[in-house]
Amino acid sequence: MFRKIEHIGIAVKSLENSNTLFSKLFGKDHYKIERVESEGVSTSFFMLGETKIELVEATNENSAIAKFIEKKGEGIHHIAYDVEDIYAEMNRLKSEGFELIHPEPKRGADNKLICFLHPKTTNGVLVELCQEIQNS
Repeated sequence: MFRKIEHIGIAVKSLENSNTLFSKLFGKDHYKIERVESEGVSTSFFMLGETKIELVEATNENSAIAKFIEKKGEGIHHIAYDVEDIYAEMNRLKSEGFELIHPEPKRGADNKLICFLHPKTTNGVLVELCQEIQNS
């Protein structure tokens, strides 16, 4: 079950320049920068109320973000939703006809398990599922 919008991902060419821009826009600084090697990105997070804004910069030219920016330019890349059980949600969505980009969740930024739905099955919107990783 989708519980809330977890974050909105924005593809950027330069995390440094974009952090300055969005700090001015939001009137506050980012609270975290994190590199996600498996996705070939560096991320920066801003908190606005209960919603996060994630700036995403490619760290190599083969990453999905680099390809997105090359094709579409900077801008909104995805909307992420918080889910209670990512495996159950993936199974439910597959059974409803949605296409998953990867068959298993991956470790993402901000201590999350993540999974993306292919935008061709979601009216052109890249949807990300996020579940907090429970440290035991």
